[in-house]
Amino acid sequence: MRYFFSTGEASGELTAVALAEAIARLEPEARFEGIGSDRMRAAGFTIRQDNGGWASMGPLAAIPRIPKLLALGLRIATQLVLSPPDLVVLVDFGAFNVRLAKVLRALGFRKPIIDLYPPGTWLDDPKRAKDVARVAMPLTAFAHQRDFFAALGLPIAYFGHPLASRYAMRPPRPAPPPDGGTIAILPGSRPGELTYHVPLLLRALALLKAKRPGLRAIAGPANERGKRYIRVAAAREGIADLSFAAGTGAAIASADAAWVSSGTAVLECALSGVPAVALYVVSPRLEKYAQRVRAGRFVTLPNLVMRRQIVPELLQELATPERLAGEMDALLRDPWRQYAEFTALREELGPPGAIDRCAAFAVSLAKSGTS
Repeated sequence: MRYFFSTGEASGELTAVALAEAIARLEPEARFEGIGSDRMRAAGFTIRQDNGGWASMGPLAAIPRIPKLLALGLRIATQLVLSPPDLVVLVDFGAFNVRLAKVLRALGFRKPIIDLYPPGTWLDDPKRAKDVARVAMPLTAFAHQRDFFAALGLPIAYFGHPLASRYAMRPPRPAPPPDGGTIAILPGSRPGELTYHVPLLLRALALLKAKRPGLRAIAGPANERGKRYIRVAAAREGIADLSFAAGTGAAIASADAAWVSSGTAVLECALSGVPAVALYVVSPRLEKYAQRVRAGRFVTLPNLVMRRQIVPELLQELATPERLAGEMDALLRDPWRQYAEFTALREELGPPGAIDRCAAFAVSLAKSGTS
């Protein structure tokens, strides 16, 4: 059976690979293809379209890419109609993926489509929910969204968060020595995230090293472009002893705590039991839009799920080197409180084994042959 996955950035690829691996345990002969990049390619996917450079920081930054993405979406939809896979799985990247599903249906595609992580999880937008349910089977990772769709009388599947079982929570660690410790630096993978986050984090690192001279830092860039950017920026800031690891998991493996760009990497830290301080900064032209969308809500996933701040969020003007260094120093001195909150977060994300239940659901839909 053929499974087509559509992703738009690295975090979506992470889930796509996890779900494909779980499907393959049920269907060893399954074939996987889709829109993705290095992570999916390494996992054995046939990549029909590379999504490199698709990710952006908000709708204004995405505008120049819209014509190209619309054309690509139409081309991909046409290919899928002419040679239909048994199941299409849309993973996040809502603006593109929902439109792709609409075009597929308009062109006569009748095979099932799953929308994993339907858009608007925390915004409760009835119109958006109906748009998704009209063209795909929503599969949410969050009980909140399940309840919202159900209240509207819309179909939705929920089995818990598919990534929760992928990470083993390490035992709690003692606080590092007051003059030392090891921190991971995870600035994000998008160009804008690197531009705004890397200088702030490197300056915060210099401040914290002045207080903790034995401090070690490990950067975990998502790709080679990010590694080059961080290396050049570190040289410019006079930081010569920064280590590098390949991605989030490798960077946090030996870290006492992490500075992390708000996104999937925060969840990875939480599920791994690694204390974290989150930051996010966008350009001034996007700030008003971001404030309107956020409307006082948290932006960091663990805080959204728990409905309270368990991970410090330093957004926009609050993300100063001084605040970043201060929050990290406090976390290194007392990591246990946040660790306990991460244990509670796992409970909120649903029962273990969600990825296997998601896979069984996907296989059953694929075998049904109808939307």
